[in-house]
Amino acid sequence: MTSEQVAATDAMVNMDTLGLAPSEIWMSHSEKWLIQMLAQVAKATNLPVSGMDVDKIGSSDSEQFAKRNIPRITVHSLTQEAWNANILHTTNDRISKIKMDDYYQTYQLLAAYLAFLDQHETQR
Repeated sequence: MTSEQVAATDAMVNMDTLGLAPSEIWMSHSEKWLIQMLAQVAKATNLPVSGMDVDKIGSSDSEQFAKRNIPRITVHSLTQEAWNANILHTTNDRISKIKMDDYYQTYQLLAAYLAFLDQHETQR
């Protein structure tokens, strides 16, 4: 990203490994104010979201934004059960593993969240 692009970017919403379970937030890799806003949207829409750090599992695309001091939030659905099932990056990693109800609820939550963020002042 150019300096101008970085300056024009208010935040980054990273969506990683969705549909294996209900929506989770990678708390330790997300800005508190973005987490609070997502929690507000989840409450208002009555859609599930909780915190699940996956620090020891890997990284995400949001790290490059953090290096540029761009606020970020990572939403995922990786649970210990999914990790133990050895789904990611294996021959088990296929569309049939997606739980469509969880995936659709995450879609609804993120669509409302992005609209909410678009309407509000950022804290950057």
